[in-house]
Amino acid sequence: MHQLPLIDLAVIAVYLLGMILIGVRFSRKNRNAAQFTTASGTIPGWALGLSLYATFLSSNTFLGVPGKAFGSNWNAFVFSLSMPLAAFIAAKYFVPFYRRSGVVSAYTHLERRFGPWARTYATVCFILMQLARMGSIFFGAALALQALTGLDMRTIICVAGACIIIYTVLGGMEAVIWTEVLQGIVKTTGAIVILCLVISGMNNGAGDIFRIGIADGKFSPGSFNLSDFNHSTFWVVLLYGFFINLNNFGMDQNYVQRYHTARSEKEASRSIWLCVYWYVPVSMVFFFIGTALYAYAQQHPEVLLAVKQQAAAERHVPVAALQPADYGDKVLPWFMVNKVPSGLMGLIIAAILSAAMSTVSSGMNSTATVFLKDIYQRYINPGVTPKREMNVLYAASTLAGVLSIAAGISMIGVGSILDMWWELSGIFAGGMLGLFLLGMVSGIKNAAAAAATIIGILIIIWMSLSKYLPAEWVHMRSHLHANMVIVVGTLSIFLAGMLLTRLQRIKTS
Repeated sequence: MHQLPLIDLAVIAVYLLGMILIGVRFSRKNRNAAQFTTASGTIPGWALGLSLYATFLSSNTFLGVPGKAFGSNWNAFVFSLSMPLAAFIAAKYFVPFYRRSGVVSAYTHLERRFGPWARTYATVCFILMQLARMGSIFFGAALALQALTGLDMRTIICVAGACIIIYTVLGGMEAVIWTEVLQGIVKTTGAIVILCLVISGMNNGAGDIFRIGIADGKFSPGSFNLSDFNHSTFWVVLLYGFFINLNNFGMDQNYVQRYHTARSEKEASRSIWLCVYWYVPVSMVFFFIGTALYAYAQQHPEVLLAVKQQAAAERHVPVAALQPADYGDKVLPWFMVNKVPSGLMGLIIAAILSAAMSTVSSGMNSTATVFLKDIYQRYINPGVTPKREMNVLYAASTLAGVLSIAAGISMIGVGSILDMWWELSGIFAGGMLGLFLLGMVSGIKNAAAAAATIIGILIIIWMSLSKYLPAEWVHMRSHLHANMVIVVGTLSIFLAGMLLTRLQRIKTS
């Protein structure tokens, strides 16, 4: 950090101090679990929408999306195009369902429908998914901040994690939401500043970006081949995006919990659409940044040389062996280090920290809530006192933060941040959404749901791990693209449950 000018250090210090002070400010209100987990239902819809948007716009987006666009094309942008349909279903059906249930945990409903096993299964999947999400976000932020500050990635992850733990534990959900409102504005501003700097570095401005990008197919959304599910086609990403966004809006505790923070059901539904209205165009900005960096590198070959040498040294491979996808995530950090002027660097670093903090803080709070409601109160101490509830929430939030720091450190050295997170999220979410959808269909019995879940888990395990089978067993491998795991896993559980239920009815009739 000593390499940064004083003005940049001041911006970063003010930002971090502001986050902690917000936590201190709301700590006085946290007298009970309802305030800590749902802010007692006092959050206006516009703030909640910006909070959801900030959670979506993590460091995986801030750094992974430009890296993905640089290394390939706009195929991953199709994920954003799937959001409106998932948002429509969530606003129309899921929000009213959860608001009327009055239960803060998204997984209590599963126990009511199928028994304790279903609730526990979904809880474990959610916690594992959150740790993977928070770890990947820490890693992504550290990747950029290491280039900007020269600090060790482990140090960056630990310092950022400590700040997040402090304000999240102190301020609860209300602090999480209001810090996310500020963080959403900061990182959007940072993205626009970066894009303007890249455009200004082109010989003929934005025109060169479109010319080079179109000539090299960088704006392509992917193949439209309807019969190809082995590669990342337009339809594969669209299906993946729809199912993962339906999981996010429909049963991810991060989002479900915040529906209860809204002042009314109408404002909760409106917040989902506000999130979509912000995220879709802003994600387009990040993809355009990646394409702009690609065009910039064509006009400034020294960029590619420096980035390739760095990536080759880290991977211990020759420079010639690298593909654009292998070093795409490093181009934006290189540009920020070398081309962002003093005075703006502090804002960019604050934006990257915001991208990490917003998602990690909400993940910590929701993980703590799930642990309290679905594990501690369900199996350990059903008659827990209000004071004990708060102590459990404080301890669980801290533990979730520490484990996510450890997960982030363990991910140091992976290739594409976005690819890694998409694969992990598909594995953990695939078995949850199918079970939840079964729960919404009347007539599905416990035995059929349990058998269907086992079938789905086995299919997910096979699709995820069969690529590691030895060469002589190549015929046993799944040839579907990794993004299809959540699609096939969800449909396997849902369709197997429906089929088993029908067979039971035929047998008893």
